[in-house]
Amino acid sequence: MDQFQSALALVVADRPDLPVHCIRPHAAQKAADWFVRRFPGDVLYAVKANPHPAILEAVYAAGVRWFDVASLPEIELVATRFEDATLAFMHPVKARSAIRRAYFDYGVRIFSLDSREELAKIVEETGGAKDLHLITRLAVCSDYAQHKLGGKFGASGVEAVELLREARGVADELGVSFHVGSQCMRPEAWRVAMAHVGDLIREAGVTVDIVDVGGGFPVAYPGLTPPPLEDYMVEIEAAFEEMPVLENADLWCEPGRALCAEAGSHVARVELRKGDALYLNDGAYGALFDAAHDGLVYPVKLLREKGSPRRPLRPFKLYGPTCDSIDAMEGPFMLPADVSEGDYIEVGMTGAYGSALATKFNGFGDYIEAEVADAPMTTVFEAPKPQIAEVIAIGDF
Repeated sequence: MDQFQSALALVVADRPDLPVHCIRPHAAQKAADWFVRRFPGDVLYAVKANPHPAILEAVYAAGVRWFDVASLPEIELVATRFEDATLAFMHPVKARSAIRRAYFDYGVRIFSLDSREELAKIVEETGGAKDLHLITRLAVCSDYAQHKLGGKFGASGVEAVELLREARGVADELGVSFHVGSQCMRPEAWRVAMAHVGDLIREAGVTVDIVDVGGGFPVAYPGLTPPPLEDYMVEIEAAFEEMPVLENADLWCEPGRALCAEAGSHVARVELRKGDALYLNDGAYGALFDAAHDGLVYPVKLLREKGSPRRPLRPFKLYGPTCDSIDAMEGPFMLPADVSEGDYIEVGMTGAYGSALATKFNGFGDYIEAEVADAPMTTVFEAPKPQIAEVIAIGDF
């Protein structure tokens, strides 16, 4: 993988025909180090957010030894790379063959579930194992999050109480987990969720060994500036002290976006301009999925050499390269008014769910990969710089 000081340096040197995944392992390591040092428990990297080997190596270098894996390929990826990794199979619905191979071939002992049927599968496919760590996924409010994740997973009410009791009967260690939603902008969301989970534990009358507060920790995008991450840690630690769990219970979290979003950006070329619409060689079926389907507005900048004239910014809508009309990103994305065909745009903060979601639809989907050494466009791991608006407006070489 070629290395450059910045995305602009790459464009000046190569003028690439394909879109480019720009990878910043140093940013992933910095984010992971922050969580390892500040979170009052164990940090599990959610591999699905970005499984690139360079990102895995970066979070490992920061001290992460626990990994939230959701499929057998993710288990194989991590297990063959890090012999001392602890793997938690946190998808609440798994194929029987995946459960069996995870347990017997890869030594996985941690399994998530949110139904009696899944509990039965795990017990059966592990041969009635006595060393299972069973994490019961419970439904909580996700109204505080930018992207709500309720509805698909999580037991609630009487079902949750009964499931906790049944899981306790076959688990060596019993845990509870939940997810407050992705890009959660309110630290108190965890306090509310943990209080609700505590009520279910009391009603079930079970002992709990593990509390997994999930992911959802936010990063900064245009128009979405979260409170300091320290505020989230304070809320979680205080709420954990009030929960009816064993005195030596473990506390876990599963950050994905927070560890890798800043560690990636994408370079796309403008193929055509129609008024305030730019047609790019990457889009909704590629690395910009979240911009199209979740309405996320990424920071962007036009990659022009230092000394280029500066133009006022104006809002643009972006279209991807496929012939599908839903390959569109409303934005608004603020770029210099004179952007035109042949220009290159860097889209920041795509390290999470960027390249991981890219497809080959319509014959597109080929990328160049490069490692870049400069800082992310925005960060939540240090004080914001006052010149950030200018940096987003135009590149610097």
